[in-house]
Amino acid sequence: MTTALALTQGDPAGIGPEITLRAWLAREEHGLAPFFVIGDPDFLAGLAARLGLPVPLAAVTPETAAEAFGRALPVVRLPDGLTVAAEPGRPDPASAAGTVASIDEAVRLVRAGRAPALVTNPIAKHVLYEAGFRYPGHTEYLAALAAAPGAAPPTPVMLLWSKELAVVPVTIHVPLRRVPELLTADLVVETARIVERDMRTRFGLSAPRLVLAGLNPHAGEAGTMGTEDRDVLAPAVEALRAEGIAITGPHPADTLFHARARATYDVALAPTHDQALIPIKTLAFDDGVNVTLGLPFLRTSPDHGTAFDIAGQGLARPDSLVAALKLAGRLTRAPQGVSA
Repeated sequence: MTTALALTQGDPAGIGPEITLRAWLAREEHGLAPFFVIGDPDFLAGLAARLGLPVPLAAVTPETAAEAFGRALPVVRLPDGLTVAAEPGRPDPASAAGTVASIDEAVRLVRAGRAPALVTNPIAKHVLYEAGFRYPGHTEYLAALAAAPGAAPPTPVMLLWSKELAVVPVTIHVPLRRVPELLTADLVVETARIVERDMRTRFGLSAPRLVLAGLNPHAGEAGTMGTEDRDVLAPAVEALRAEGIAITGPHPADTLFHARARATYDVALAPTHDQALIPIKTLAFDDGVNVTLGLPFLRTSPDHGTAFDIAGQGLARPDSLVAALKLAGRLTRAPQGVSA
């Protein structure tokens, strides 16, 4: 029996429910693999009616979702009788329990082999924080759920992927002033090892080519514009190359993302969040995919947030969710390479 991808509901006051409905409508156009959403079918039906979207719904189990997918959007009900009563565009901590339960159930199903991969709709961390959520973000929570009993959680790595470019920020959601103290050679080495391994095992690249961007202008200009590139990044690259990992750098970040440069590597690692995300959001704003590496299961997500300002208005585009579903479906069928 064909299994379907598990899709979380995300924050129900954001655009996640709308782009879920629109992704199902676009299933044939984009050749999407079957998926089911873990949520409240009554809420989704009400939203579809409000938006005038002709999306029939089917309450299913994960095992029957694929059979229903061609005729209706399959919905696996939230556990414990939870329901959703959100108003689009009005984030409410009262919705947090359903948001978290959808994530929990999706991970449980994927880990039990009842779904081949996890696709997550956007959440709003500040809404969850108000309800007592204690994790820094979505990715860290997934890592905690992935941990074996009594063991430390795996190290998650954020990959932003598109056909044009794949990037990894080595430091993520931290103030820029803290980056030099957090950017250690050990962190660079650990991140690059995870990227190289998952590029081989998940994306099917036999010899992934990595590059590392410099932290400072001109990659430090031999220490005259900052010593981190010379004293931290260069030794990390040397250590990785000694392990047989194909990586070069640190390279000046301002010349690393034009077309000719991109043709020379498969993934670019960048010391800071914006060094990585600015180029990919410039090149692939609508169809970039967030992929979490380092977990024992495959997780993809749209590369955007909840967009409360347009939720419920019929303006949300499903492109990034469609790309996340396509990538998850392709990688669970047969890895074809990061540039495929």
